[in-house]
Amino acid sequence: MMKLARAIHFDESDLNVFHSPARTGEWCISGGFEFSNWGDGDLEGKARQAFANGWLGLETFGRVTFVAVTQIEQAEIDQITQYLAEHFVHLYGAPSVDAALDVARSEIAHMTELCEEHAPNTLLTVARELSDTGVHEAYRIITPQETQLEALAVHGSLDD
Repeated sequence: MMKLARAIHFDESDLNVFHSPARTGEWCISGGFEFSNWGDGDLEGKARQAFANGWLGLETFGRVTFVAVTQIEQAEIDQITQYLAEHFVHLYGAPSVDAALDVARSEIAHMTELCEEHAPNTLLTVARELSDTGVHEAYRIITPQETQLEALAVHGSLDD
């Protein structure tokens, strides 16, 4: 069984702190690559919040503060890998979707590795800072027992 994380919202705060908030239930990855060329001058306002605490949604490419670990099927991984590769072409100028697929697979594999040891409904947060060697990411794990929210993860299809 593979695991990944979905965007979750407890209140409306993400709508206020991110330029583009992720949609509840969409699959997420760290998305730290977005900040690889950033410096202190880029870290202002909502951009700073996305850098400091935002997971990247793989449908809207918006940001979210909390994600919940849940099971994912291979077909869903294949689909979001394709979305991410297309995102690399459209936003970052990758030469082709085929050329971007390995990087997309690597980003999603990093997130599945992060999620695999955690029980379903475990919440994750990310904290980033700029260092002399680039962007440093740290993760916080909040177990379902800590949250007392048993039905936290979103299950089922997101196709509307």
